[in-house]
Amino acid sequence: MTKEVLSSRRLTKEVGRFTRVTPGSQSLERGLQILRAFRLGIGELTNAELARRTGLPRPTVSRLTRSLVDAGFLSYDLQLQAYRLGAVTLSLSQAFRYGLPVLEVALPLMRKVAEGEQINVGLAVPDQLEMVYLESARESRMGIFRRLSAGSRIPIELTSLGRAYLSGLPKPERQQLLGRIAQQHDKGWPALLAEINRGVMHIKKNGYCQASWQTGVIAIAAPLPAPDQTLYALNISFPIGEKEAENSAQVKRYAQMLLRLKEQILETWRARIEAVPL
Repeated sequence: MTKEVLSSRRLTKEVGRFTRVTPGSQSLERGLQILRAFRLGIGELTNAELARRTGLPRPTVSRLTRSLVDAGFLSYDLQLQAYRLGAVTLSLSQAFRYGLPVLEVALPLMRKVAEGEQINVGLAVPDQLEMVYLESARESRMGIFRRLSAGSRIPIELTSLGRAYLSGLPKPERQQLLGRIAQQHDKGWPALLAEINRGVMHIKKNGYCQASWQTGVIAIAAPLPAPDQTLYALNISFPIGEKEAENSAQVKRYAQMLLRLKEQILETWRARIEAVPL
C-alpha cells in the first residue's frame, strides 16, 4: 500500500494554520535575516554590523547584500560605505498595511475609544520573539506614550500584549515559543516565567492581563482571535496614578472597556463576512 503524503495545503487546512511540508530555501531565509536587522532608528549598517546582528559569516553577508542591492531591497551609501533599506520595502509595508481587513474594521473603533478617554489603544501581532504594533491610536497627553507607533517592536515576555498573545496559543505552541524566549534570559527566567503564567491564567479567568513594562504606564491586553484564524492582541495603556486604589479602579474600568472593544471588533468583522455574497 502506498503511503499517503500530505500536501502543505491539505495539512494547513486540517490544523487551521499555515504548515509547510517541503523544506524552505536556506538562502532566502538568510537574506530575510539581513533585512530583519534593520529596525526603527537604524538607518545604515555595514557588512560587519550585519554579520554581528545576524550571526551569519561575513562572506555570506557580503554575497547576500550584493544580491539584495541588485534586487532593490537594499541600497549602498558610497560615502558611509554601508547599506540602507531600498524604496521597495516601503511599498511592501504599505501593501501590507492597507491589505489587512482587521485594521479597516478595528481602527475606527480603536480611535473612538482612544479619543473619548484620552488613552492609548494598540493592536499588535507577533514577529519571531517580539510583538509588532500594526496600529496605535495614541491620545494620552503624556509624551512617553507617543514613542510607540505602527511598526514599533516590544518584547513578548515583558508586555501585556505579548502575554495576551501567548494566552491565545495552543499549549504546545506556547511552550515552544517560551522555550525560545528562555534562551535570551539567565537566572531571572523562572521568576519571569511564573509572572507570564500568572498573566495567562488571569486571561483565562478574566479575559485580560496587565503589565507595567514602561515606567509610569499600566497596560492591559486581551487576545483577539480573528475570524480568519489570525491571532492578534489588543491593548489599552494609561498613566499610573499616585494611589494604588485609584490604579486598581482604573484597571477594572478600562478592562471592561477593552473587552467591549474586542467584542465590537469581532462582531463588526463577522457582520462584514456574512454580508459578502457567495
